[in-house]
Amino acid sequence: MDNTIEISSDFTEYKKIFLEENSKINLISKNDESVLFEKHIYDSLAIKLTGLLKGGQSVLDIGCGGGFPSVPIAIEYPDIYVTAIDSIRKKINAINNIKSVLKIKNLTTICDRVENISGAKYDIITSRAVAKLEKITEYALPLLKTDGFFIAYKSKNVLAELKEAESVLKKYHSEVKSIIEYKLPLPEVFERNLIVIGRK
Repeated sequence: MDNTIEISSDFTEYKKIFLEENSKINLISKNDESVLFEKHIYDSLAIKLTGLLKGGQSVLDIGCGGGFPSVPIAIEYPDIYVTAIDSIRKKINAINNIKSVLKIKNLTTICDRVENISGAKYDIITSRAVAKLEKITEYALPLLKTDGFFIAYKSKNVLAELKEAESVLKKYHSEVKSIIEYKLPLPEVFERNLIVIGRK
C-alpha cells in the first residue's frame, strides 16, 4: 500500500495562524500540535487519493471542528467552493479568523447542526471523526447531488461500521464505491481509510 499524497500548497502560514488559534481554543489536543501537518493537514488531503475533486465543485464538510478537512481542501483547491459546518460557535469563529488572515476566498462557514440545513445540494460531502457511519450517512446523503460522492474519513472498524450503515445506504439508493487505505507519515503505524459512497 503506497498511497502517498502529493501536496502542492505551502501550509507554513496556515500552521502558524492555526497554532495561534489553538492556544485560545482547543481545536486539536496540545499533544497533536507537533504533528499538525502529519496528523491533520496530510490526513485532510487524503481526499486527493479519490481523484474526485475538480474545479468548480461544491464541497460540504460536516462537523468540521477545527477545520479538517475543509480548510486544507480550500487552500489546496482554490477553485473549489468549500462550506464548513459545525454547531460550536467558537470553532467556527476560529476558522473565520484563519480564513480572514489567510484571505481564503473559497471557504464559507455555517454555525448550525447539519440536520437543519436544507435546499442546498453538494458535489462532494466530507466528514472526519464526527460520528459512526450509520449516523453521518443519514445526514449527508440527502444533501448530495445525484452524481455526487460522500467521503468519510475513518480509522479502523470500517467493515463493522459499513455493516451497521447498510439500511441507510439502501434507503438513499447509495453504495460504497471504494475504500481507500493509506497511512499517515508518522513514526508509528497510523492506518486510515476513506470510504467513498455514491448513488447506485
